Amino acid sequence: QGKMVESGGGSVQAGGSLRLSCAASGLTYSATFMGWFRQSPGKEREGVASISSGGRTYYADSVRGRFTISQDSAKNTVYLQMNDLKPEDTAMYSCASTRGFTSLGPWLLRRETYIDWGQGTQVTVSS
Repeated sequence: QGKMVESGGGSVQAGGSLRLSCAASGLTYSATFMGWFRQSPGKEREGVASISSGGRTYYADSVRGRFTISQDSAKNTVYLQMNDLKPEDTAMYSCASTRGFTSLGPWLLRRETYIDWGQGTQVTVSS
């Protein structure tokens, strides 16, 4: 079973930036997409961004223009650069991997699309 380990979370003031990392290991398949999700208390898990093995990206409207997903394939690591953070970005951020999907679309922001998940890293944005 694959293992995903997130890091880089923390507390920041509104307008600040954070960079999250997700290191993947032990995957028993070639991941076609890696995604970032977030969940805050009392809310559904929300897809934030996804990146294909070839570098194509897909973003939720709520973060497009502020967040950037990228990857270092040699390190099996996916990043989420978050700029201009807002209090509503406060959440537990998790990464996930999947296979079989090869095209961009809203399914990339749905939790059921993904197979392996990390435990998450907390991001708190104060006003």
